[in-house]
Amino acid sequence: MHPAPSVIIFTTLSGLGFGLLVWLGMGFPFVTGWVAFAFFAIAYALAVGGLMASTFHLGHPERALKAFTQWRTSWLSREAWVSVAALIVMALYGAGLVFLGAKWTALGWLGAALSLLTVYCTSMIYGQLKTVPRWKTPLTPALMLAIALAGGALLAGQALAALILLPVAAVLQVLWWVRGDMALSRSGTDMASATQLGDIGAVRAFEPPHTGTNYLLREFVHVVGRRHSIKLRIIALILGYALPVVLLLAPFTHLMAFLAVVSHLAGIAASRWLFFAEAEHVVGLYYGKR
Repeated sequence: MHPAPSVIIFTTLSGLGFGLLVWLGMGFPFVTGWVAFAFFAIAYALAVGGLMASTFHLGHPERALKAFTQWRTSWLSREAWVSVAALIVMALYGAGLVFLGAKWTALGWLGAALSLLTVYCTSMIYGQLKTVPRWKTPLTPALMLAIALAGGALLAGQALAALILLPVAAVLQVLWWVRGDMALSRSGTDMASATQLGDIGAVRAFEPPHTGTNYLLREFVHVVGRRHSIKLRIIALILGYALPVVLLLAPFTHLMAFLAVVSHLAGIAASRWLFFAEAEHVVGLYYGKR
């Protein structure tokens, strides 16, 4: 699929922001006053900034509020409601820490749960799509949750947790790639099933449906070269997971911690680009794409 920058920014930044809110809600680190304000400001800048970036992918951004109306059937709508609830609860919890020096534990844990649920809802926007076999797997929410928690641990200064969660996320990332490479072929979906013409014989594309491009081709049919894909996967693994672990194992300095966060963010951005670029939408079968 077409890797739109707005969606890459959305999934990368919001996951990191809500991941940090999870740790803050659980009391890690326990900070008050202006230090707490700084942590919450970073978390909200990432979470809200990511959510706002997602609206730029809408054909009519002014209609974004309509996303709240379909919560019974739409994971996007559920994400909208849960994210707002998480941000409100964590704002109240943060206000207690910043202005009163009070730790309202129950409120913090509720905010942490809602923040984690927000990431899950985001993952299910993609993980429930039968039309994209690469995404239709429990590994999709597992991977996004692991990345959010690992990135949040980095930002929260929880080095030990990050040293555990980063390798876990890396393993899930590799498993996701390995499973995804065979997802379309194993789904049993091909040109015959896509066109419902398999009963009358072998189906092949005689010629393209039209000579020019259209919305479906722009959004849902994107081909990334195998060599480029492998290179980007290596970059994502090194920057997103391996290098942050190496930096965390080195003697602690604030510079090392900052570089670990920057490296992780760059690596996850690369993996998110691949998340969309490598996704084969079944609509491509109508155009003879594999």
